[in-house]
Amino acid sequence: MLGLLLFKYFGVRVQHFYYSECQRVPLVLEHSTETMDECTGHSHDHDHEENAVGLSLFKYFDLPSVSCLNEEVAGSGRAILKPHQDRLTATPALQSPDDDPELLLYIPFTEAIKAQSIAIHNAGDGASARRGKIFVDRDDLDFDTAREMTPAQSLELVPPGHFTEGTIHYPLRPAGRFQNIQSLAVFVESNFEDDDSATHISFVGLKGKGTSIKRQAVETVYESRGMKKDHKVPDGELGGQNLI
Repeated sequence: MLGLLLFKYFGVRVQHFYYSECQRVPLVLEHSTETMDECTGHSHDHDHEENAVGLSLFKYFDLPSVSCLNEEVAGSGRAILKPHQDRLTATPALQSPDDDPELLLYIPFTEAIKAQSIAIHNAGDGASARRGKIFVDRDDLDFDTAREMTPAQSLELVPPGHFTEGTIHYPLRPAGRFQNIQSLAVFVESNFEDDDSATHISFVGLKGKGTSIKRQAVETVYESRGMKKDHKVPDGELGGQNLI
C-alpha cells in the first residue's frame, strides 16, 4: 500500500520484492514489461539491465572457458548464459540426462567482479531447478566434491508457477563472499519433479559490478632437484669452487 501511495503522489517507483518461504530473503522479480500491481502497490519497471541488485554481468563472462558437467548436449551450459534481453527465451536450453537431475556449471570471468544476485530460470517445458549450491573461485570441482563441500551459499528456488511473467534474482549473501571473485560455480542438486527426471534451465544470469581488475595467469616452475649446470657461479666469486 505504501508503494502505491508513493507512486501516486510523488512518482516514486518501488522495487518489487518477493520473499522465499524457505529462506525468508527478498527475491527481486524482473518483469518482461512495465506493469502496475494494484494489490501490492509496487511499480514493476524491470525490463532493464540495471536495478536494485546491480548491472548484468554478461559482458564479464569468459564464455570460451565456461564448462558444464552432465550436460546432455555439449556446449548447452555455455548457451544459457544469455544477454539480459534474451533471458525469457526458451531456447537454447540446458538439460541433464533423463535419469540424473544434477548439473555443475562453471563460470569464469574476464576480470574480478562483485556478484550481487543470481537468476536460474526455465522458460520451457521440463522440470525446473529446485536446490543448488554456489561456490566461488573453485575450478577443481566435481560432483563428489560439490555434494560434500560447504558452499558460499545454498539456494532453495521458488516453484516456477509462483512467478511466470519474468525472472527472479536471488541475492548472494553474505556479500563479502562474493566480492572480487574470479569465477563462480553453480551446482544444481535437484529439480521440482524427482531424482529420475532431467533438470531443464534456459537462463542463468548474474548481476553485480565489475572491478576492472583483470585476471592474470601465474606460471610457476617447480624444481624437484637442483642441477649443477643451472647454478653455475663464475670462478673467483664466493662458492665458485664449492658446488656439491
